[in-house]
Amino acid sequence: MAETANKETLSFQTEVKQLLHLMIHSLYSNKEIFLRELISNASDAADKLRFEALARPELYEGDGDLKIRVSYDKAARTITVSDNGIGMNREEVIRNIGTIAKSGTREFLQSLTGDQAKDAQLIGQFGVGFYSAFIVADKVTLITRRAGEKQGVRWESDGTGEYTIEDFDKPARGTDVILHLREGEDELLSEWRLKSIIRKYSDHIALPIVMKKTRWDADKKEEVLTDEDETVNQASALWTRPKNEITEEQYHEFYKHVAHDFEAPLAYTHNKVEGRHEYTQLLYIPSRAPFDLWDRHQRRGLKLYVRRVFIMDDAEQLLPTYLRFVRGVVDSADLPLNVSREILQESKDIEAIRSGCTKRVLALLEDLAGNQPDKYKKFWSEFGRVLKEGIGEDYANKERIAKLLRFASTHTDTEEQSVSLADYVSRMKEGQEKIYYVTAESFLAAKNSPHLEIFRKKGVEVLLLYDRVDEWVVGHLDEFEGKPLQSVAKGGLDLGKLEDEQEKKAHEQQASEYKELTEKIKKTLGERVKDVRVTSRLTSSPACLVADEYDMGSNLQRILKAAGQKVPNTVPILEINPDHPMVQRLKYEEKRFDDWAQLLFDQAQLAEGATLEDPAGFVKRLNELMLDLAGGGSRIWTPN
Repeated sequence: MAETANKETLSFQTEVKQLLHLMIHSLYSNKEIFLRELISNASDAADKLRFEALARPELYEGDGDLKIRVSYDKAARTITVSDNGIGMNREEVIRNIGTIAKSGTREFLQSLTGDQAKDAQLIGQFGVGFYSAFIVADKVTLITRRAGEKQGVRWESDGTGEYTIEDFDKPARGTDVILHLREGEDELLSEWRLKSIIRKYSDHIALPIVMKKTRWDADKKEEVLTDEDETVNQASALWTRPKNEITEEQYHEFYKHVAHDFEAPLAYTHNKVEGRHEYTQLLYIPSRAPFDLWDRHQRRGLKLYVRRVFIMDDAEQLLPTYLRFVRGVVDSADLPLNVSREILQESKDIEAIRSGCTKRVLALLEDLAGNQPDKYKKFWSEFGRVLKEGIGEDYANKERIAKLLRFASTHTDTEEQSVSLADYVSRMKEGQEKIYYVTAESFLAAKNSPHLEIFRKKGVEVLLLYDRVDEWVVGHLDEFEGKPLQSVAKGGLDLGKLEDEQEKKAHEQQASEYKELTEKIKKTLGERVKDVRVTSRLTSSPACLVADEYDMGSNLQRILKAAGQKVPNTVPILEINPDHPMVQRLKYEEKRFDDWAQLLFDQAQLAEGATLEDPAGFVKRLNELMLDLAGGGSRIWTPN
């Protein structure tokens, strides 16, 4: 191979420099993964060649025997990983090696903690790929030529900040990655060591991974390389093998390959579906959520194969969006080899596969929830908020998803979401007909909501919903096992059989006694309230705001406004507690009635997490009323 002109020196993207530095120091304790990552890239390059060659068979250039070669040179202290896959041209090398095109890079770097162990997990989660070579090498040379193009490219860097790139004559398509090892890494220059790493991490790769055999040279008293190739791995698609022939370790290593993750999966399911539609599915639930999980526009999905031929990396049509955390492979026997994303969107076969994969994932989660609660607890902490999206997205499986949901509640009064709807129903009071919940923008706001006071007094459990997605859940989940869900902050409170006749009569009497006061407060507050009425919800707070039965709740209004969406103009109902001294004073107050009424309303707004329209006015009224009380010589008011 002869060197040609057009050589230039370029700087790494800033994020690449940061990632390289962090990776080298954070992942060194697990340095052997560099070989797994480079082999994984080589396997992907072969998959991409197969796919492009479906339409352009000339890309094979007369060589359809795809393989990966690993070699080493003790004298030069180098390890080389070569493939005859798709290769890259100059622009692709700069784009793929000199920069990180992955969205969320800055957010990823900002999420690093400085804790080496935690950062190692994050870096592995981000996917380091080619850059892992710098864990063991102080210089890396990449020589590549894209299939179907004449000009090759040579790239080289020591990983500190710059790289050189130049045109290079490379007769064969594909990519060679040459690692110039750091001092102290000579133990890797061993046939046995490299083969053990390959069999440990890459045995599942469907492509043959070959190395030259060695023989003992008695004269030199050392092993020397022969011209005979040896396939190191099993070189068969793991998902096509019988389950009883695959070890747990092999399943885990295959997951790390398809998900570009350093950690083992939380759970997996492997099945062959036969009948009207024939396909194999190997689906994994990761142990940890990726940092960009909430980017719904980030393309992610399952690897799709058709009769073992790779088609695409991220076939998002194979699972609904709320299961976007699932990784794995689907291999169909029915789809055409020239399938495109457009065809996937319209295919009846894909609809069947999507339905089958969804049900399989839900069954796996049901098994974890029922038989491995510790694992399900971990799953929920990582992916629970995403699964909640399914209540509104997947009507066909809504009941199954509802059983998998977990919430915080007044039963435990902790932030941990561990209460299922079935748990709640099993603890319902005798005569209780509804599942009660409160929504708020934080756990503390939900836990301390004044709307809970009567429920705490009666020992009635209330679900505490504080995830933004919970508003979506209760907007689409009307009932569970025949029990309607009811917000404690909407409509008139009807406790049904939980409230005896004596309590109902007392409430009616108080409503009558305070009718004049409620009308006066309503007149004072004007358009700020839809109505003012005596409450049956409160035991210690003076007042609270509730939404009319068919109006949008205040928490959902705040969420939509924060998202820049238009919100219908709805006003709340103010409920007052006739047993509270502040309300009792208001009944007899004349001089500063308007200020007291405004203060009551503003306090109710603050109690539910709202932002006051006129905070300065609130403070001024509060200060003046406090001065009046202090000047009157008494901090406690009692009626005449």
